[in-house]
Amino acid sequence: MKNFYYLFAFSIVIFSSSLNAQWIRTNGPTGSVYSFAASDTNLFAGNNNGKIFRSTDNGTSWAIVYNGVSGTRTDELVISDTNLFAANDAGVLRSTNNGTSWTVAGLTNLGPQALAISPNGTGGTNIFAGTYQSGVFRSTDNGTSWTAINTGLVGNALKITALFISDTNLFAGTWGDGVYRSTNNGTSWTVASTGLTSNFVHAFTLSGTNLFAGTYGSSVFLSTDNGGSWIWEGTGLTNSNIRALACSDTNLFAGTDGGGIFHSTNNGTSWTAFNNGLTNFVVNALLVFGTNLFAGTNEGVWRRPLLDITGIEDQSNEIPSQFILSQNYPNPFNPSTTIQFQIPNSSFVNLKIYDILGNEVAALLNEEKPAGIYEVEFNASGLASGIYFYKLQAGNFVETKKMILMK
Repeated sequence: MKNFYYLFAFSIVIFSSSLNAQWIRTNGPTGSVYSFAASDTNLFAGNNNGKIFRSTDNGTSWAIVYNGVSGTRTDELVISDTNLFAANDAGVLRSTNNGTSWTVAGLTNLGPQALAISPNGTGGTNIFAGTYQSGVFRSTDNGTSWTAINTGLVGNALKITALFISDTNLFAGTWGDGVYRSTNNGTSWTVASTGLTSNFVHAFTLSGTNLFAGTYGSSVFLSTDNGGSWIWEGTGLTNSNIRALACSDTNLFAGTDGGGIFHSTNNGTSWTAFNNGLTNFVVNALLVFGTNLFAGTNEGVWRRPLLDITGIEDQSNEIPSQFILSQNYPNPFNPSTTIQFQIPNSSFVNLKIYDILGNEVAALLNEEKPAGIYEVEFNASGLASGIYFYKLQAGNFVETKKMILMK
């Protein structure tokens, strides 16, 4: 339902789109699907009956790995290293074996709806859980214990519907009080809603350094200053109730409550619907995984090749055996260059650009990624000619390389 997406990307080539392409319904899961997560070859989905499903064949077939509790809903799924977490009405659930078995990891009967994960700076991991009435909780021990972190959150700000991490910023979308931001791992919060015309925020996603928020009633908003201010970006969105957002390279996707799925290639300036084949236009979750875009609707999971939508196709299914950061190409470059890296296992990936004085000038990635070979485009049109450095941190792997911008 939220915005925790994974792009299992490899060598990228451009093709023309198919004229007769359409959405295809997968063989499961049943019911209304509200959440996705993916790691390596495992794809997970949660539904309105509290069930969790797993597919190991890119959504062709599904198996139930958690039967759920009657009357509950699985609103969020996230993966951290070997741990899979689910936000269920009954509490936070945890699996350490790809969903084969589950334990309750706390926050029972608090109705957690949102989850986010980030490194804590000391080699560990912070897990954040947003609840509908009791605000945000943090765990530093994989869900064994939780601490409420609500300083600055009162009233409707305690109704958390979305959590998102961008670099050192933690964002909370609320049901009735807009967006809040924390720069200290949730220890304190400040309002970050300047420019929003809706206080009901349901989803976030990130494209480069552009942060997007999906709202109920006012479509999509863009922030280029880490939530300091927001600009409306809803032209073409004929349904203004946004339930899900996802991003693949420069392609932005929005799932709506009744209007289906929309696509933007210009940072949300304009949107186009692409619903051919869908029979249910209530879209609760979106996920980019492998060569496909997956949509969780009130009629199960639907799948569509990215090639049909974006003209981008993955060309390899090889799992790398080691961490590698390649030299950017072309180099020197003007104004764009491509950075390729590979990771042999699921890792939290941070990719940043620095100038020769060590000042950060761009943050390209800051999210969990499954094993794979990735290519990221860096556009330096706003920078001066000179020497720059790009730094990759993935798990314990850290490497920096030099590149030259020549205008």
